[in-house]
Amino acid sequence: WAELGPMPSPALPTGRVKAGAVSSRMDPRRGLPNTESHRDLHIWIIENLQMVPVPEPAYGNFFEKHCYVVLHVPQRRKATPGAPKDLHYWIGKMAGAGAEGAPGSLLRHLKEALGGAAVQHREVQGHESACFRSYFRSGIIYRKGGLASARKHVETNVYNIQRLLRIRGGKHVSATEVELSWHSFNKSDVFLLDLGRLMIQWNGPKASAAKKARGLFLTHSLRDRERGGRAEVSVVDDEAEATDLVVIMEAVLGHRVRNLHAAMPSKRMSELQKANVHLYQICQKSKDLVVQELSTCPLTQDLLQEENCYMLDQGSFKIYVWQGRLASLQERGAAFRRALSFIQAKGYPSYTSVEVMDDGAESAGFKQLFRSWSGQQRKNKNLSGTGKLLQVKLDVGKLHSQPELAAQLRMVDDASGSVQVWCVQDSCRRPVDPKRHGQLCADCCYLVLYTYRRMGLIQHVLYLWQGLQATAHEISALRANAEELDLWYHGALVQEHVTMGSEPPHFLAIFQGQLMIFQGRPSHSRKGHPAPTVSLFHIQGTDSYNTRTVEVPARASALNSNDVFLLVTANLCYLWFGKGCSGDQREMARTVVTIISREDMEIVLEGQEPPDFWEALGGQAPYCSNKRPPEDVCDFQPRLFECSCQAGPLVLTEVVFFSQEDLDKYDVMLLDAWQEIFLWLGAAASEWKQKAVAWGQEYLKTHPAGRSLATPIVLVKQGHEPPTFTGWFCSWDPYKWSSTQSYEEVVEGNLGAVSTISEITAEIVNFQLSRWPGNDRAGPLALRALKSSEDSSESWSSLSEVGPRAGTGSRSTISRSTVSRSTVSQSTVSSASSSSYQSSPRSLGSGGLPQEQLRHRAAKDLPEGVDPAHKEAYLSDSDFQDIFGKSKEEFYSMAKWRQQQEKKQLGFF
Repeated sequence: WAELGPMPSPALPTGRVKAGAVSSRMDPRRGLPNTESHRDLHIWIIENLQMVPVPEPAYGNFFEKHCYVVLHVPQRRKATPGAPKDLHYWIGKMAGAGAEGAPGSLLRHLKEALGGAAVQHREVQGHESACFRSYFRSGIIYRKGGLASARKHVETNVYNIQRLLRIRGGKHVSATEVELSWHSFNKSDVFLLDLGRLMIQWNGPKASAAKKARGLFLTHSLRDRERGGRAEVSVVDDEAEATDLVVIMEAVLGHRVRNLHAAMPSKRMSELQKANVHLYQICQKSKDLVVQELSTCPLTQDLLQEENCYMLDQGSFKIYVWQGRLASLQERGAAFRRALSFIQAKGYPSYTSVEVMDDGAESAGFKQLFRSWSGQQRKNKNLSGTGKLLQVKLDVGKLHSQPELAAQLRMVDDASGSVQVWCVQDSCRRPVDPKRHGQLCADCCYLVLYTYRRMGLIQHVLYLWQGLQATAHEISALRANAEELDLWYHGALVQEHVTMGSEPPHFLAIFQGQLMIFQGRPSHSRKGHPAPTVSLFHIQGTDSYNTRTVEVPARASALNSNDVFLLVTANLCYLWFGKGCSGDQREMARTVVTIISREDMEIVLEGQEPPDFWEALGGQAPYCSNKRPPEDVCDFQPRLFECSCQAGPLVLTEVVFFSQEDLDKYDVMLLDAWQEIFLWLGAAASEWKQKAVAWGQEYLKTHPAGRSLATPIVLVKQGHEPPTFTGWFCSWDPYKWSSTQSYEEVVEGNLGAVSTISEITAEIVNFQLSRWPGNDRAGPLALRALKSSEDSSESWSSLSEVGPRAGTGSRSTISRSTVSRSTVSQSTVSSASSSSYQSSPRSLGSGGLPQEQLRHRAAKDLPEGVDPAHKEAYLSDSDFQDIFGKSKEEFYSMAKWRQQQEKKQLGFF
C-alpha cells in the first residue's frame, strides 16, 4: 500500500476563484449546442467564469492566458455505435494555478448536462494529447496574452498585423507567436512572418520536406480563414534565390548579425518508454489517498471490478482513471483531483495528460493497454454471424465494392488468382513445382506471389513466409530476394511478412486447404511426404479457406482432443478423431489425407485406439483433453500512427479519427489493425523502406499488451493499397494521389502569380527604402513606415499597382531578383477567393493599347514596357468590356485560376 497523504488544494493567485466556485457560478447547461447537429466539434473559452462559444473560423486558436472546453461528438459514417464523446479541458501556460483545479468539477457537470458516455481529458498547452491535436488538422496556433471581452477571437480581413510564428511538430503541427526578431529563428524549424497582406514562410536550412509542407498547409489555412484568401503567400527556401523577400524580412526584423542556432530538440517519448504500465486500485482512507498496485503489463481486463476505481500509470506520458459503474459518486467525483495528486507524488511533469473514463466508455488507447478486451455488447453476442461472413468470401464483387468487409475478413479477394512459389535456398530463390505449392518446410523460407485483378487493374501481394526453424541468414536472404522481385515489378508489390503458425486467412485460402508444413528439410517422395517411418500431422481447419496441416513430434503428448491428427507409418495411416472435433473438421481431414499419403487408412476414434497406434507414438502419455475455450473476440479499433526515428529510438504519434487525408507522401504510417500491422510508405519516404518492417517489429515488441511477435506485418506503398488496408478508412479515393499537388508543385506556382507577387514585394521594398535613412538595420522609423503602409488601404493599393508608369518603361524602380521558386500562388493551394481588386493590376483607363498589339502575342513581340503576365491590363476599359464581357473590377475580383482560364481562352495568357 502507498499513502500519498492529504490531497493538496492548488494554490490560487489573488483574485481567482477556486474550482468549486467556478463550477457553482458557471452553468454548463446554458448555451450547450445540439450535439446531434452536423458539427462534431464545439469549443468554448472560459471568460469571466462563463463558457463563451468560440466562432467556428477561430477553431484552432488558443490564447495562452485562458482555459478552453472542447467537445467532440463522433459524427462519421463509420463511427463505432455508441462511441463516447470526448470532453477536453485545455489550460493555457499563462492561465494561472487556479486553472489546475477546475477540470474535474466543470467536466463532470458538463458530462451530466450532455448525457451519455464521455471520456474526459485534461490538456496543457504544448503537451496536448494526440486525440486533441487530431481535431485541428491544419495545426494549433498559440496566441499571446488573453482575449479582452470587447475583442473578437479572430479578426478577419484585418491587415494591420505584424507577427512572427514558429511552426514545429510532426503530423500535428503547432504555431507559437515568438519575438519579432532574428533571435527567434533557428536552422530546423519553419517560421511565418505575417505582415497582413503578405505572408512570408521562411524554411530553416535543415527543415525536412515534410515540415515545410505542413508549415505551408498551416500558412494557407491562416490566410484563408483570417484574410479570406486575400493575402499573398511567399516561401523562402533559399535566401540566395529570394533576395527581395529577405530585404523585406530584414526591414521588419532588423539586420541578422549572427548565425542561426540549432533548434532545441522536442521531448517525445519513445515506444519503449510508454511500454512500462502499472495498474493501481485507488480509494480514500480518512484524509489520505491510498493507492495499491495490482499488476504490471501485460494487463488483463478482469482486473477491473465495476465497484471500484482504478488508475493506470503509463509513466509521464499519460495517467488513465477508470471508474466502475457501481463506484460511489464520491469516488467518481474526485478522479481528476486524485490524478493530479498522483502526478505530484510520482514527480511527473505537471503537464502529464490525464484521461478519465467510465466503465463501458473506454478510449481505444486505454483498451489496447490490455492483452484482450471484450466490450459489453460483444460479451453476449453469439458468433453466428461468422458463418455469414465466410459465405461472402466467394463473392469477389462484394469484397471489391466493400473494402471494409475485405479488411474485416483479411481477404483481398476470394483467392482465385494465380500463385507462384519460390523456396529461398543458398541466398537464391528456386521455383517450386506447382504440384507442391502448398508443401512448405519449417526450416526454410518461401516467397509466395499472388496476382489478382481489381477494378480492371492487376494487383500483387507478395507473402514472405518464414519457418520457425529458419536461420537469420535465410531470413535475410528472403528479404533480399523480395526486394529483387519488387524492383522487377516496379515497386507495385504489397509485401506481407508471415511467420509459420500465424498465416493470415488469405494465405491459407490460396492453397485451398492443402497447406502442409513439414518439419526439417526432407527429400520429397513421389507424393511429397517425408521419408521417416513415423510422422504425425496436426490437421486444423473446417474448410478450404482456413485449413493448415502441420507436422508435429510423433509423440502421444502432441495430441489434442479438440482436433484431428494423421499418424503415418510405413504400412498404414491412422486418422485420429478427437472427441471435441466437429463434422466439418473430419470432412476436411479426409481430403487432406489423400494428399499426404495413399497408404491404407484406418479411422481411429479417441478412446478406441489399437495397440499399434500407441506403439508407433512411443507409448501412451498425457495430452490436452480439455474443451477448447471459445476464441476471444477482441473489441479493438484500428489505430493510425506516424513513425519517426530521426535520432534515437522509434517514436510514434497517433492520429485519432484518421482519414486518407492524414496520409502524406513524406510519411511512414503504422496502421494497427490488431490482427495485423500495416506500414504505409509515402512516395517520398522510400529511404525508410528498409527500416519500416523493423519498426513494425519494435512496435510489437514494446507494446504494453504483450503482442505476439508473429503478428503479420504488411508493407504498403502509396498508390498500391489493397482493400484490406483501405477498408479501415472511412472513405478512400483511389485517384487522390494523381490529383494532389506536391509541396514542390505548390511552391512552383504559376508564372502569373510569380510576377504579381514579385511586383508587390518589390514595391513594398521600394516604399520602405525611400523612407529609411539606411538599409543596414531597420529601426523604429522603418517599422512605423511598414505599419503605416499596412494600416492604409490606399497605400497598399498604390503599392500593388502594376503596368506602365508615366515616363518609364519598367515595372519596378529597383533591381532585385524576382521571386522564382520562393513564391506560391494561392490559387494552386485552395479555391479560396483571390486578391481583392485593390491588389490587381492597374487599369489604364481609356488610354489603353489596341488589342491587336496584345492579343495572341508572345512576350518578345509585345510593345516595350508591357508586362507579359498582365497583357489584359493594357486594354482600354471599353475594349476590356467588349472582349471579356465584364469590367476590369469584376474580372480582378474573381479567383486567380478563373482569371487565368479566361485569359487563356481569349489569347491574353
